[in-house]
Amino acid sequence: MRFTLSPHHHDFAASLTSLLHSLDCDTATRAWSTGDPGPGLKIWRRLADQGVQSLTIPTHHGGLAAGTDLSTADDLPTDDGPSTSGDLAESGSLSTSGTLAAEDGLADGRSLSTRGRLSTSGNLATASGRSTAGTQAADGSTSTGSSPSAGGSPSAGGGASAGGSLAAGDDSAGTRRENGDPGSGATTIDAVVAFEVLGHFCLPGPWTDAAVLPLLLDHDVLASVATGETLVSLSLPPHVPFALDADLADARYLLDGSQLRTFTPGSALSSLDAARRLFAPIPGAELGPALAPERAFNLGALLTAAQLLGAGRWLLDASVTHALSRRQFGREIGRYQAIQHLLADVATALELATPLLYGAAVTGEPADISAAKTACGDAAYLSARTALQVHGALGYTAEHPLGLRLTRVRALVGAWGTPAEHRRRVLAAIAP
Repeated sequence: MRFTLSPHHHDFAASLTSLLHSLDCDTATRAWSTGDPGPGLKIWRRLADQGVQSLTIPTHHGGLAAGTDLSTADDLPTDDGPSTSGDLAESGSLSTSGTLAAEDGLADGRSLSTRGRLSTSGNLATASGRSTAGTQAADGSTSTGSSPSAGGSPSAGGGASAGGSLAAGDDSAGTRRENGDPGSGATTIDAVVAFEVLGHFCLPGPWTDAAVLPLLLDHDVLASVATGETLVSLSLPPHVPFALDADLADARYLLDGSQLRTFTPGSALSSLDAARRLFAPIPGAELGPALAPERAFNLGALLTAAQLLGAGRWLLDASVTHALSRRQFGREIGRYQAIQHLLADVATALELATPLLYGAAVTGEPADISAAKTACGDAAYLSARTALQVHGALGYTAEHPLGLRLTRVRALVGAWGTPAEHRRRVLAAIAP
């Protein structure tokens, strides 16, 4: 089965990308990491106006989601075994790197889009086949100069109406309603589309927490989350033990077994990504049973995978742009086969991860979500390592935007479940 995004999804991604290109996202992320959330909060509210925070919030609370479509399976990864919680891995105490074997035949057949393509002549070419100092965007425009984002939207799309279907071959008509027919309300696919764009621009803030909250409680606070007025911070031990941006959050919730509690932020913890400000939660008042904590975890893992894929694509775009403009020994370094092979490996990994991500958004199966999280994490991690190698010493400079994505990818790989935890879920599904 071949998954392709609908025009509505592509239009949504293009509109978000256009908006975020007009904002200084990297500056906002740097300011957030130093304790100045002002620029980041402005972006938060601008995206709320576009309906991003409304995608998972039900319509009776002013959101766009007609219902929830993630699996109700209750097989959260266990905390048995040697793995460590995602946020502990994020703090740098655990190496979460590893390689997921490539799933042959899962590529969705798309061209490398905005990604650089290796031509048969040995030159590094853009998607149009022309060697240039920039990379061609999905809309046909060409980005030149120093901007490493290649000017195009991530492969994800979306529709401004938050509708659109994820077509499956020629049989999409029969699945339009369950996969998000325009006008039927937003689905998980729409959220994945948006979060890939968020990952591409490396935005600060508790985006995943806000998206997951409707699966934990049904309360009037969701209306203010949808409008961007309320920031949410969540802690779902053991796999999400620390709360993101808890000091800035207006609503804080801790999952204590099956019960939902409020919490106050305790000691601040350091993350590999300075813009991910973590806090130990101090339990507060009990609010009652959480609605669907297993589904909440699944959605959090899926949206984290989408951010990883978006960040990985940005890193590949940046590497291609640099390889096309950086000259060494009288020629662009992208003309050297060693560089071409590195970038081709990254492009392949990202393309193989893409159908796993959107397939998991369609099925909602826990094992599919875990496979997507692992594959997207591995692909993004490879993209980060390759980007640093291709950029050389330039990639180490604090002023270059590459560093923001390097640390973001490394942190998200272990967030919402470590690779070891997700691999165990996949293994349990295929070899019970």
